[in-house]
Amino acid sequence: MADFNPCQSCGACCAHFRVSFYWAEAESLGLPAGLTEPVDPWHACMKGTGRRAGLRCIALQGEIGREVGCSVYPQRPSPCREVEPGDAHCLKARAAHGLPALAQRPGP
Repeated sequence: MADFNPCQSCGACCAHFRVSFYWAEAESLGLPAGLTEPVDPWHACMKGTGRRAGLRCIALQGEIGREVGCSVYPQRPSPCREVEPGDAHCLKARAAHGLPALAQRPGP
């Protein structure tokens, strides 16, 4: 079970936080333009994460807390790369969705 990734049975962070980043990052990663929307002249966000009600990233597939995946995982923006299983952001999102806390992964 060394390859177990708790994120693939969660997805809470993808349906709790606004995923915003410098607008040029989307282009440099090759993110399809239809998956992002402008926040201000300098920032964009993943569609679905810019509003509070019904917040859910357009790239999130599956059922939160069961089985999920990201349809653009190799091209995901920096905020998605920064959340780690069990960190403060993870715990906050999991709690908001009624999911139990994860233990933070031990460092290197």
